[in-house]
Amino acid sequence: MTLASILDQIRPDQATHQLSIPASWHQGRTAFGGLSAVIAFHAARQVAPDLPPLQSGQIAFIGPLAGDISVETKILRRGRNAAFVQSTILSDGAVGLSCIFIFMAQRQSTVTFNNMKLPEFPAIPTDDAARSGPPEFFTGHMQYPEKRLELGLNSSRLANWHRLKEHEGVDPLASIICVADALPPSAMGLMTEKGMVSSMNWQFNMLTDAPDTEAGWWFIESQTHKADNGASSQYMTAWNSKGAPIMAGMQSVAIFV
Repeated sequence: MTLASILDQIRPDQATHQLSIPASWHQGRTAFGGLSAVIAFHAARQVAPDLPPLQSGQIAFIGPLAGDISVETKILRRGRNAAFVQSTILSDGAVGLSCIFIFMAQRQSTVTFNNMKLPEFPAIPTDDAARSGPPEFFTGHMQYPEKRLELGLNSSRLANWHRLKEHEGVDPLASIICVADALPPSAMGLMTEKGMVSSMNWQFNMLTDAPDTEAGWWFIESQTHKADNGASSQYMTAWNSKGAPIMAGMQSVAIFV
């Protein structure tokens, strides 16, 4: 199932949605975190037809999600400019994901500032240079130009172009939420042996009301700034094909090796 066909299971004007996550979207025993996040977001924006643009997401990866799931949404508060919407995803009756999305309209401000450092962007991959992961893993639904991770490089930064293989017709906002979590945790670049890692939470801020990019490609980077005692903290940024910043975020990752 493509991302579009999964999201099509979510119907407007409902507080609860029933849908199924196919095994091809898994990472281990749970659904890929970017897919879970975009399902929660897509359900959240159905709660009212006139929500302002998405400003921020706060996502807690609580437990495994697989197969048949239930998504529950509600408005926590809505003011003149902003709406706080909660999405909760349950699997087998247990909470697997809890999110709060902030939708906020633009308003005039006396502050304009941008201190984001542009990375060095490699060329966007040609179609014949793009590769995908195995069909039984979520990366089978992704495309990227080369191997996503090599152990033993002693690097705290991972960065690469990514896109959905089936990107045609997908809302760019849904696409970036899904793809922005596609890199392995950057702490894995510091690992010298294989081991389990697991994202525990994800906070992201949208840097534009209307994300867009060429042919579905997003440049995703992740930078670990602290790793110790079985956990790491990483900054994450997503850029479009023109080098414009689209999303900035942060994750806490559990390390089991």
